[in-house]
Amino acid sequence: MTILCVCFQLPATDEAALPALLGLLKEFTPVVQALPPDGALADLRGAVRYFGRDAVELAALIRVRALAHHGVDCAIGAGPGPMLARMALRQAAPGAVRVVPEDPDAVREFLSGLPVRALPGVGGVTARTLCEYGLDTVGKVAVAPPSTVQRLVGARAGRELRERANGIDRGRVVPNAASNSLAAERSFPRDELDPGRHRRALLSAAEELGVRLRARNQVCRTLTLTVRYADRSSTTRSRTLAEPTAHSAALTAEAYRGYEALGLQRARVRVLALRAEGLGSAEHAAHQLTFDPVDEKIRRIEEVADRARAKFGPRAVMPGSLAA
Repeated sequence: MTILCVCFQLPATDEAALPALLGLLKEFTPVVQALPPDGALADLRGAVRYFGRDAVELAALIRVRALAHHGVDCAIGAGPGPMLARMALRQAAPGAVRVVPEDPDAVREFLSGLPVRALPGVGGVTARTLCEYGLDTVGKVAVAPPSTVQRLVGARAGRELRERANGIDRGRVVPNAASNSLAAERSFPRDELDPGRHRRALLSAAEELGVRLRARNQVCRTLTLTVRYADRSSTTRSRTLAEPTAHSAALTAEAYRGYEALGLQRARVRVLALRAEGLGSAEHAAHQLTFDPVDEKIRRIEEVADRARAKFGPRAVMPGSLAA
């Protein structure tokens, strides 16, 4: 286990603490990749030899120092590669370290019972397709004939999916990698139970993401919703968009769908965050033509609104429900 995936339990008002926490990780290894807003990957291969401790011991030391010097606890996943470390983190309780040993049998045991949706790169559509053919767990995908998986999801995607299901992790930690995502976060002054206020916060965050993406002439392929609750626990769900977009209305609709899918009932929400991921150039993005005059009108109004914001400030134009 030489790769750590660390998620710092940052207070909603202290997101700026992440750079200092990355500096803490760099005291152990220079190979650190930030995962904004609150996480990082760290490659400890050199640190294990230098400090004479294994990755689990170093993970415990990192947690203690984060608490002592920054007052921030963390959950840590450890594994032989970035993919397995990330997956281990999802099963780590707050303040705990979840380990996936390097032994191939242990890796297969860890993966076998997980739902296929747990594999990186498997979105909702792919998961439904695999489940329709009985491939609803990672273990079943791992032993399925390669030709079957490739026929269901495509040649290249099928080959990569089957490799991941068998624990083959070709990822690596890239120091100071440029972020391929944009995030917008809305926090409430007190625990918020009102779904209407939740939706207003999502609308505001989606509008911000849309404006920032269009300003950079980019589109996103995935939208991730994170809900942080009063007890500091959180729920994160990612949704792959029907087509890459920077259209605020499309981002808002997808954010609403993700929120409704959670089925929250009187949840005490502290923070709602949206992250646009899989960014790409808008010039190379395909857009499905439509004969809907309303959609075309909204896009033209959006262009005019962007020019007004650029000239008079970000609050020059906004949805009416956010103006109050």
